[in-house]
Amino acid sequence: MVSYTLSAQTKGRAALRLALYLTLARIVISPIFLMIYLYHASLGISIKLLPYLLLAILTLSELSDIFDGYIARKWDQVTDLGKILDPMADSIARISVFFTFTQGFIKLPLLLVLVFLYRDVFISMLRTLCALKGVALAARTSGKIKAVIQGVSAFLVVLIMIPYTQGMITLNSLQSTSFYIVGLAAFYTMLSGIEYVKANMYYIKQAWCKK
Repeated sequence: MVSYTLSAQTKGRAALRLALYLTLARIVISPIFLMIYLYHASLGISIKLLPYLLLAILTLSELSDIFDGYIARKWDQVTDLGKILDPMADSIARISVFFTFTQGFIKLPLLLVLVFLYRDVFISMLRTLCALKGVALAARTSGKIKAVIQGVSAFLVVLIMIPYTQGMITLNSLQSTSFYIVGLAAFYTMLSGIEYVKANMYYIKQAWCKK
């Protein structure tokens, strides 16, 4: 029994470390995506190979998001640190991708991408302030849907880079299609922020009434 318990504890600690490493990996991957996108020519990466490399990096980032949560829940290693780091890593990874798309040949409008940044910063600040008052604001399903939509939109933008690099569509088509894809994601992101505040308004008022 003792050996079994120690073994379970050892596996739990290993699972916790692995989940943490996967979370941190998303943060590390983000600048790699940017560097390859902006400096592919200097790195000797052809324009035709570029979208496939970017897709591979996005896939690794999203898989790390899926598996770190799965591992933490499977081994019952959900920690307060993980609850903070995981959404932070998600925000850094996805917002970095969208900021990357404001440069190079896609050239998304900066104001459009700021919607993602302001929403996440506002919600994170709100949750932190309420937590300091002893009130926990639960995550919402709309937030999870928002994350999926953002991830899918990033994949779609990179996917339509393939016909562009093959000379099948024009630069204008690439830019306009990317704008509409990310614009829809930004619109839902804004709605999810509003829904989050409205759904938690009672608890927010409760937090601010506390002395």
